[in-house]
Amino acid sequence: MQPTISAILGPVVEVVFPGGGERLLPAPGEVLRTVIRGREPVEALILEVARHTAHDRLQAVAFGDTRGLTVGEPVHVTGEPLAVPVGEGVRGRILDMLGRPLDGGPAPEGPTRPLLRPSTALTQRRAPKEIFETGLKVLDLLAPLPRGGNTGLFGGAGVGKTVLMMELMHNTVAKHHGVSVFAGIGERSREARELWIEMQESDVLKDVVLVFGQMGETPGIRFRTALCALTMSEWFRDEAKRDVLLFMDNVFRFVQAGNEVSGMLGRAPSRVGYQPTLAVEIAELEERIASTGGAAITSVQAIYVPADDITDPAVAELFGHLDSFLVLSREAASEGLYPAVDPIRSTSTLLVPEVVGARHARVAAEVRRTLAKYEELRDIIALMGMDELGPDDRRAVSRARRLRRFLTQPFAVTHAFTGEEGAYVPLESTLSGCEAILAGQHDDVPEQAFYMGGALDQLLARHRERGVK
Repeated sequence: MQPTISAILGPVVEVVFPGGGERLLPAPGEVLRTVIRGREPVEALILEVARHTAHDRLQAVAFGDTRGLTVGEPVHVTGEPLAVPVGEGVRGRILDMLGRPLDGGPAPEGPTRPLLRPSTALTQRRAPKEIFETGLKVLDLLAPLPRGGNTGLFGGAGVGKTVLMMELMHNTVAKHHGVSVFAGIGERSREARELWIEMQESDVLKDVVLVFGQMGETPGIRFRTALCALTMSEWFRDEAKRDVLLFMDNVFRFVQAGNEVSGMLGRAPSRVGYQPTLAVEIAELEERIASTGGAAITSVQAIYVPADDITDPAVAELFGHLDSFLVLSREAASEGLYPAVDPIRSTSTLLVPEVVGARHARVAAEVRRTLAKYEELRDIIALMGMDELGPDDRRAVSRARRLRRFLTQPFAVTHAFTGEEGAYVPLESTLSGCEAILAGQHDDVPEQAFYMGGALDQLLARHRERGVK
């Protein structure tokens, strides 16, 4: 007898197999198909087996709206795992996690790959030992991105995670000779359209794959969007032998979608209401982002921090899988110091002399030490003023404020709003500028002259020009 739907719990569907004891149930991860006859025209609905609940029944997650689906509807067992399109046919396209086009074009042609795949074996992995230059001063200096590693952008609401992600895409995609894949997990339609237009105007869309599971989609689609983009990235790494830039915005929404699915499956919640499978789900995603001898996957992930609590269980779980940490500061954003990166809490595992070189490691340590000294003295300054500080402390505060403003810069993607042209600063210029400020070569220059610009020589030239005028 054909299996049928026995219960519908939002995005989770229970399927009963009559005489289930006489046959094996489909394995978790396999695809089931049914139709929704309560709509015109009749719509097909794809289900993914989530778990077995009895010898003759299972629960499956729906990749679509279940409104109109009826109990008793027959279900077709495909015997195949959930697969997504891969290959050259997805380049330059905007797709959802089922491979359906969102750009009005035809469905992509070419091979497919199973969505759920094991991570790369440890013996085949290549450890990240090279910096991926971004042109953003504070990132390249204090939290260099590893080529072939994982970078996280941590921040609460409204501190600039998505804008920083778009600037990183703008600065790196055009100079990157491989393929770039963007996973929009729970993205707003406005953000998705802005990103699409930005890619078109930069003339890099032909080498970019955009995969969206938008905010209005069901939790099943949002939960699998990140793995879909990762599966596409793995094909370019393994088969085409091309380096891949993988951007994910926002990984916390991946966790939220998993939590929604977990609740509907009837699992008891764990810490702070998160799903009990939180660690496993994050590991299944993060551990597949790896580099091999042939090519590398370099990931940059925006991660929302609920209530600015960096100790949140989901955020803390993600920390253990990352090589570089960029913590965005609400205080810096309120002071207009963009990108609003906290220079003390942000760091990278690559920031050691053996990888970045003795000079870079030394300058980064001195900058962080100077800025930390300023943070220690801020309360004293607020209560008693600068005059109560000793000469050494006043000098340190003066240089720290110049350094903090030097590490700001305008973004190309915000040009339409600010009127300021974006600045790309090579790492060598960033190091030279920090060394000059630390040495006190420009103590006579007003600190505002270092604000929102590019390399140090350009900032000084702008200051002299404004002084003449």
